[in-house]
Amino acid sequence: MTEDTNSCYYQVQDNEVEIFNFAKAHNLPILIKGPTGCGKTRFVEYMAHNLGRELVTVSCHDDLTAADLLGRHLVSSDGTFWQDGPLTRAVRHGGICYLDEIIEARKDTTVVLHSLSDHRRELHLERTGEVIKAHKDFMLVVSYNPGYQNMMKGLKPSTRQRFVAMSFDYPSPENEANILVHEAGIKLELANTLVKLGADIRRLSDIDLKAAVSTRLLIYAAKMMSSGCHAQIACLHCIIEPLTDEPETIKALSKLVNAHF
Repeated sequence: MTEDTNSCYYQVQDNEVEIFNFAKAHNLPILIKGPTGCGKTRFVEYMAHNLGRELVTVSCHDDLTAADLLGRHLVSSDGTFWQDGPLTRAVRHGGICYLDEIIEARKDTTVVLHSLSDHRRELHLERTGEVIKAHKDFMLVVSYNPGYQNMMKGLKPSTRQRFVAMSFDYPSPENEANILVHEAGIKLELANTLVKLGADIRRLSDIDLKAAVSTRLLIYAAKMMSSGCHAQIACLHCIIEPLTDEPETIKALSKLVNAHF
């Protein structure tokens, strides 16, 4: 099944659209787990577009503070005023707030989500003393890559258990080829070859890669090829170089590319 709503294309993999809609009907927050570049963000964009809701996306990182999400007092020529952060705006006015790679945020930051992600659906602004009841159209969605978890980074059980969770993976070969055809305008035969290359790289066990080749990288290579870039050159710069800095690994992956093209 293919979903193409105006400019927001998404290739449905399983029952993720149905699960999202069930959660939405009961104002339940959603947690999406999956490897980098497998379509988590595109799925959220599609659902926001399909539901006609504003999407507020926050890319989480080590320096993300609670104030970055909630807001802060600012000073102007007229004095001090409060400015809502992205999470507060979505809670107040409605929309989907998407916190991408939530485990990259500091644990003291994610605690502010607790009152939003249970039956209360409230946001507490300690700096102003305000308690905001979430707008009826507010929805909280977070995502992360389980492969990047370690003892220092990960969601607390008390946070995880507040979400409806879905696991994403790379698309099936047929779906991934269709994505490349749609996104890059290449022929299906070339798309199938790229997908086979991606699958072979993902199966490698004797090469130390920090991450698998993503559908996103395959799309980049396909777009370069669609403009006339030679296949080996496109794969070198769009797939191999983004995956590793090791000369021997680059050489080994280049041989694999040459076997396909």
